[in-house]
Formats: sequence, C-alpha cells, structure tokens
Amino acid sequence: MTDAVQQRYTRFAVEEAPGRSVLYAEWATGVAADAAVRDILSRIPETRRQPPLVFAVTRMLGVGLGDYAEWRAFVLAHADEVVAECTARRLQTNEPLRLAAMLPALSEIDGPVALLEIGASAGLCLFPDRYSYRFAGGDGRVRAALDPDDGPSAVVLESTVDGELPPLRMPEVVWRAGIDLAPLDARDARDRAWLQGLVWPGERGREQRVAAALDIAAADPPLLVAGDAAERLDDLASQAPPDATLVITTPGVLVHIPREPRTALVDRIRSLPARWITIDPPALLHVWSPPVDADHWPGFVVALDGRVRAAADPLGRWWEWRPGAGPGAS
Repeated sequence: MTDAVQQRYTRFAVEEAPGRSVLYAEWATGVAADAAVRDILSRIPETRRQPPLVFAVTRMLGVGLGDYAEWRAFVLAHADEVVAECTARRLQTNEPLRLAAMLPALSEIDGPVALLEIGASAGLCLFPDRYSYRFAGGDGRVRAALDPDDGPSAVVLESTVDGELPPLRMPEVVWRAGIDLAPLDARDARDRAWLQGLVWPGERGREQRVAAALDIAAADPPLLVAGDAAERLDDLASQAPPDATLVITTPGVLVHIPREPRTALVDRIRSLPARWITIDPPALLHVWSPPVDADHWPGFVVALDGRVRAAADPLGRWWEWRPGAGPGAS
C-alpha cells in the first residue's frame, strides 16, 4: 500500500504542483522518498489521502509553512490525529471566483432570486450580490466592472473574458441556502482554518479572496443543511420565498457524484420549478444544448437549464461567452 502512496505523491510532485505551489511540490517529493511517513499515510482510506487533502489537514492542525523536515516532524508527532482528520474530511473547494464565470448566466434571470447551491461547503458561492467583479480582456484592460449597491466589496472577483461580453448585472438575492454532506460554518475557527488550508501555498490572491469571503459569510450566514442532495433538495427548495425565482446552482460538485445518482439528481433538479446554473467538465453531462464536443471544448461548460452559455476555467479565472456554440465550435 505504501507503493501506492509513493506513486500518488510522486505524480503530484512532478505533474500537479509545479507552477502552482513550490512548497507542496517539496512536501510531496519528501513523502515519496520517506517510508515512515508513507506508512502513516497508508492508514488513511485511499479516497482520503490525496496530497492537497493531507497537506490541508496538517495545516489545519497547526503545522507551519516550513520545509519538509518541519512538516515531517509534525506528521510523526501527530500521526493518529492526522489519520483521523483525513479519514473524516473531504476536499471542499469553496472558490467564490467561480461566480465570475456564472454571472453571465445569472444575469439572464429576472430577480428577485432565491439561491440554492448543492455542494455548498461554507456557502461562499451564495453571495454573488456581495462581491465586486472586474472583467478584463487579454490585454489586461478592464472591460466591465460591477460592485454591490453599497459600494466596492472586500472580495473582488477578477476574470479574463475573451470575445463577446454579454450584458451583465448584479443579481438581487433575497434568500440563500445550500446542501452539503458536511457543511462548514464561516464563523467557526476550525472550519475557517480548514477552508483556508485548502488554498495551496503560493496562491496569494486566492488566499486573500477566500478569507474575505469567509468574513462576508460569517456576517450573514446562509441556511446550510447537512445531507445528501437527493434527499434534502425538495424540502429545502420548498422553503424558498414564493415570490422569488428559485435558482439552483451546482458549481463543480457533480463531478464528485457517481454516474447513476448524478443523473438522478440532475433529472430531479430539472423537474423542479427552478432555474439551474452549473459549471462542469464537458464530458460529464449529456444534457448540453447544443451538444458539446468534449475533445475540443476548452475548460468547463457553463450552462443555464442545460443550455450552453460559456466555456470557462474550472475556478472562474477566465471565460468565453459561447451561447449557441455547436460541437467543437471555437
């Protein structure tokens, strides 16, 4: 089993961390060559020992951003706690920047809006009306800027837009709620540390963005319920204000659900009197209209009620408006 750990951490160090986090590349390289640490990590279930998850757990537990020797000493000294926390937790990327790619679709929906997110984590993607947006062209010049009614936000979502810029507007959100297998509370110090630990060292802008978004969520916590979306969706949707348009969002969560329950969940969402916005890998779903050629589609698909609206970076760093794009359109 330690061989599997070695292979996984070697791959991460060589293929995934470079260009994104020098420190994580160093830690992963160290694990791959360290039998004692691999023995500890092999005690963690295979689905819970991904390098970003293990590294985030150790940071939540108090390890500093020092060299591998420091990290190794911490893991050896807190082995049981590391194993227990990794076993209990899962990756919960809560990136508000995804809203930059979803805003064009949200702008098509008349308000007021009741927002319900599946896979909400701490609910940071439930505040599109509380963040500022800056959309730039390839030359870096700002093409559009939007701010909340009360002025610029501490959270500024900066995204690059290629090609056409569709009409954009700030949504009027009157109700916000989410479902998650293990919701996080933005007011809880340990949950905050966990989410901030999921940001890789070196992603400075992202670290600041998540911290500021946590402050916004903590000041006005959304309604978050624990459980399986298939079991909780109908009840939670029924609590939305009847005079608001219910908008269900699934930003990046469907990829983590096995095919059969994923298909059933999508069918259930589409049967409700609601709008649906998602951002997903092009090959993940078969509801795209028009169909998408996954082999030639850049990034993820942003869709409204299954209708293709844009191609986008999975975390919202860039997007390209593509309504009506056919298979393989560029």
